[in-house]
Amino acid sequence: MTTNKSKAKIMPKPDKHNFSSLSFGTLAVHGGNEIDKTSGAIRTPIVMANSYALPYDPSTMDWSDTEEPSYTRNSGHNQICLQRKLAAMEGGEDAAVFATGVAALHAVFFTFLKSGDHVIVGDVTYEAVWRLFAELLPQRYNIEATFVDMGNMDAVRAAVRPNTKLIHTETVANPTTKVADIASLVSIAKKADALLSVDSTFTPPPFFRPLELGVDLVIHSLTKYINGHGDAMGGVVIGAKKLVHHVKADALVDLGGTISPFNAWLITRGSVTLPLRLKQQFSTAEIVARYLDSEKRLAFVTYPGLESHDQHDLAKAQFGGKGYGAMMAFAVDGDPQTQNRFVSNLRVITSAVSLGHDETLIVHVGGGGRGGAERYPLNFQKYGHLRLSIGLEDPEDLVEDIKNALDVTFA
Repeated sequence: MTTNKSKAKIMPKPDKHNFSSLSFGTLAVHGGNEIDKTSGAIRTPIVMANSYALPYDPSTMDWSDTEEPSYTRNSGHNQICLQRKLAAMEGGEDAAVFATGVAALHAVFFTFLKSGDHVIVGDVTYEAVWRLFAELLPQRYNIEATFVDMGNMDAVRAAVRPNTKLIHTETVANPTTKVADIASLVSIAKKADALLSVDSTFTPPPFFRPLELGVDLVIHSLTKYINGHGDAMGGVVIGAKKLVHHVKADALVDLGGTISPFNAWLITRGSVTLPLRLKQQFSTAEIVARYLDSEKRLAFVTYPGLESHDQHDLAKAQFGGKGYGAMMAFAVDGDPQTQNRFVSNLRVITSAVSLGHDETLIVHVGGGGRGGAERYPLNFQKYGHLRLSIGLEDPEDLVEDIKNALDVTFA
């Protein structure tokens, strides 16, 4: 007796380069990953080669090509996979990865600015960006910069000149947590025929994607949230393919700020859990911020999720109720030594620079910073500040750690 058994239908595997139909959580797992053709490994392996096999006739090659690997300074397998993943996560056409976040920022400025150009920059910005536009680029390349309060759109409009070529801001400013009105900045930049670049390190996807509002280029320090484990450094520029091509051709190939294959692999691995980590960190941040806001022994607390924050309503509207980030700043009511004593009495929270790690980090910064005290609010100038990056610990443990440190400090 014979039976007819229908053959099982084998479904084709999804195209790993086509992410349009995937939800963000699925994309975080599968985006940019390729099954290794040599070993069959289901995760993209680390390819530590600095050179790749050339075609039969290499004389026709573009030796500066960044799409097909030939030399890792231009592009390598792990870099390409990470770029595909990050572009899809941010909703961009292409991405260029670099050795650090500062290298990615400098790549944008180097590529799109020339002598005689004018730039509008947020008056509270990352220290390296401040020095680039306050000192290095004006002194060495005659690029002028105007530092403007990115919460004041009238001031931004008034700063526009005929030679304004770029507006650069952070979504949530480091360290004051000032929120930039991205939609309004897009309108101003388009009217001025200038590019708008946004450092979105404090607001990684899926929390916020500035390209969806019309931003030209988004920059991340991959060292922070996207890697998320405090064990690798990197940076990325994401945007339209035409713009990113110029960044690769000018600032990557011929300046050489290339990310290592190992760091590219580590960041690819870390990014898998990004949406899960952000949910935990944002939820915990709101609990910790509300405790800090109720604590009478503090001089001030600034966090966009607090109703007392000057731009709480803007943050609520701009971020669509998804949260307010996991960064905040505060100060103990006392002099710099009081801040130091408080930090030294913490047992769970770690005193270290950087942010977006799996562990909660705190750093005591004086009132001025390298860029000068005048760019910070008066309470930051008076007390200095403690920048707090919320990690993955239970919120109750973090609140208890802060309370105990305050008790010992004021005993």
